[in-house]
Amino acid sequence: MQHQIPGAWRRTAAGAGLLRPDGSVGSTIFAEMSALAASTGAINLGQGFPDEDGPAEVLEAAREAIARGENQYPPGIGILDLREAISEHQRRFYGLEIDPATQVVVTAGATEALAAALLALIDSPDDEVVVFEPYYDSYAACVALSGARLRTVPLRWPDFQPDPDELATVVNDRTRVILVNNPHNPTGAVFDHAVLEEIVRLAHAHDAVILTDEVYEHLSFGAPHTPVATLPGAWERTLTVSSGGKTFRTTGWKTGWITGPAELVAAVNTVKQYLTFTSGSPFQPAIAVGLRLPDAFFTGLADELRRKSDILGDGLRAAGLAVSPPRGSYFTLADAASLGATDADDFCRGALAEAGVVGVPITAFVTPERRADYATFIRFAACKRVEVLGEAAARLASLAR
Repeated sequence: MQHQIPGAWRRTAAGAGLLRPDGSVGSTIFAEMSALAASTGAINLGQGFPDEDGPAEVLEAAREAIARGENQYPPGIGILDLREAISEHQRRFYGLEIDPATQVVVTAGATEALAAALLALIDSPDDEVVVFEPYYDSYAACVALSGARLRTVPLRWPDFQPDPDELATVVNDRTRVILVNNPHNPTGAVFDHAVLEEIVRLAHAHDAVILTDEVYEHLSFGAPHTPVATLPGAWERTLTVSSGGKTFRTTGWKTGWITGPAELVAAVNTVKQYLTFTSGSPFQPAIAVGLRLPDAFFTGLADELRRKSDILGDGLRAAGLAVSPPRGSYFTLADAASLGATDADDFCRGALAEAGVVGVPITAFVTPERRADYATFIRFAACKRVEVLGEAAARLASLAR
């Protein structure tokens, strides 16, 4: 008996780049490269997860919550203490006043917040969602699941800043959502202030909602992070997403949140309650502790990752790879064309596997029609121990010999 596969499933698999021509579903490039690293003994700089634990105060708070018996369903919108901590955080760092009762919802990581927002905001198949390409791979899958059309604005080597004219051409009256990831995964770019202002202008001109993914907000190098919601005229049409995973090195806890105007947050929660309903009971009070850590923790976090990114970048350059210096996030992009490569997928599986360091080809983050534009770019994660990055740099040097 042959089963009919639902169209939404097909759209989502295709959007994620996983649907093969025969209709079967493949694994993500992250799973493939991690398996390659494990089987060869290579250093895995492909997936963006730290190899160090987070702050002791945060970990201990989770243990204490478990011991207190906070192991059952918390409120669907999140425990009050975490919602208050998120509100305090937004005021402390950005001057934003967030009502913890109506303007924040705790989610199962940032990805659920983004998915719930897109499902809540899309009204018809004619709606369009604008993203910046390359993009975090779940964006295309979530847009496909919502039934909307994905529109992309390319980011180009070496600084990966969007062209304002191209942006203005892509955003139109069918644009329902402009999805902004800043600091940006996978390029490591931080969008210039003028770019953010243009996004707000276009959102007003075309009555679009701005959905921002700011999970790397405390990993911006050289200049403080600027949330889109703080710009003039932005708050009333902006939903801001973040999480504790990257900031507190707790990516497995999947504790995120979304903030914004009450009516938009309520629409997101209407969808979210039918996804996970709630999650991470003992982790929520722990993330609240993290958000209240002293300023020195947050500045030290950015300084540490900048130092690690410098070590990684030096190793990549020593290997003969061209490097785009990151301005934020976990990631550094390199161009393997400088070593004669024509396809980053092959390069990652071959030469890098032989050198003992694994990265991820950027073609995993782009639409099929733009693969050629990014064919030789590779993403590396700097969120590893200094000694691991030093060993990776030494191994990479063998590529130049």
